[in-house]
Parts: sequence; structure tokens; C-alpha cells
Amino acid sequence: MKLLYEGKAKYIYDADQEGLLHVTYKDEVTAGNGAKKDKVPGKGRLNNLISAKIFQYLKEHGVKSHFVEQLSETEQLVQAVDIIPLEVVVRNIATGSITKRLGFEKGTTFEQPLVEFFYKNDDLNDPLLTDDHVTLLDIASKEEIDTLKSAALEINQHLSALMAEMDLRLVDFKIEFGRTPDGDFLLADEISPDTCRIWAKDSDQNFDKDVYREDTGSIIDTYEAFLNKLEDIER
Repeated sequence: MKLLYEGKAKYIYDADQEGLLHVTYKDEVTAGNGAKKDKVPGKGRLNNLISAKIFQYLKEHGVKSHFVEQLSETEQLVQAVDIIPLEVVVRNIATGSITKRLGFEKGTTFEQPLVEFFYKNDDLNDPLLTDDHVTLLDIASKEEIDTLKSAALEINQHLSALMAEMDLRLVDFKIEFGRTPDGDFLLADEISPDTCRIWAKDSDQNFDKDVYREDTGSIIDTYEAFLNKLEDIER
């Protein structure tokens, strides 16, 4: 297969099927926009299995995504989309950058979810954008911004319910969207402990990449524990 793109966590290949792409998850982990990077055998498998299960869960709840099917323990088939250069972040509980930017105490639960946009641009270190910035950069129209926010909040509701079934709390998460040739938006990229912050129901124990960012535990053990919880509720 022809390699089209290599990201921090995935290889994207031409699937030799019109409108479809082949995704292979890598055994690599990064933090700080690539400032910290390691090869971790088994991580690609975990991210792929988790993301496939979550995409399937969202599909069952009416959320359209680029996910087509899981091909193997490390591979997926997805619909080709034009990725919008925005990281759409939904925050339910304060932690991470927002505590530094706005002074919230870590663990503060917001009265309603907060949606933020960040510009997908490594050279600029993925800066925070206002809605006006998004339109000024010609990334999305005001109507499309409203659509993206509504979609993100709907996904938040479904993911929060899923985490509650697992005795976990969805702290925040980052998602990406892509445009189809018809101009529709589809949820894209992945949803996994790489792209979410997830805490235990009654503590701030992490089930996400913060264990790697903060050197507080094994990322493989953490992701395996999350996958086990996800599989338990499917039984």
C-alpha cells in the first residue's frame, strides 16, 4: 500500500478502494507536541482496539464517523475525509492547560461543558483560537462552527454516559472532524486514552496518557485496564 501520511501515532495508507483509507496504529507515544517521545510495544494495538470499540459505540448512538471497520489488532479501514485543521476540545472538569490559563483549581467541575478550538499547526504549537479566529483563518464559517460545537457536545454526552458505565469520569477530550466530498462533517482521527482525560469515579486516578506525561505509571498497564473495563460492559 502507498503511504500517504505518517503522524505521531498512526500511518495512513491508500486502501486501493475508492474513498477509503487504511490506518495502522504505531507503537509510539508523544507528549508536549512531540517534545517527549518513546516507542512502547503494544500501544498501537491498545489504541486501535479501544478506538474501534468507541467508534462503534458512538455509531450505535447515531454519531457518524469516518470509521468503517477494524481490520486487525492494529489496523482500521476508514472513510477518506478532508481533515479540518482544528482540535475541538470539550472540558467537563478543570485540569491541564486551562488551570494555567484561567486559574481554575484542578478538579473543578464546570456547570456546563466548555468547548474550545485549537489550531492544528505544530509550527505554532497548536494555539487556542476564538470563533472569530476560526472564520478569519477561513477554517470554518460561523454556521459550521455552531455545527462543530453541537456535534462535540453530543459526543460528550455519549462518552460521559459510557465512562459512567465503566465507573469512570470523562474529564476532557480532544476530537477532530473531516469534511466529506459532499461537504458533510464526520468525526475522524481516534478516540482513546491518548485523546481523552479519564479519571476514576471517586478519585483522580488516571486512565489516560497523563500517566506518561507525568511519569506516574505504565501506559500499557493503564490502557489495558481501560480496555478491560470497556470489554466488561460489553459482556
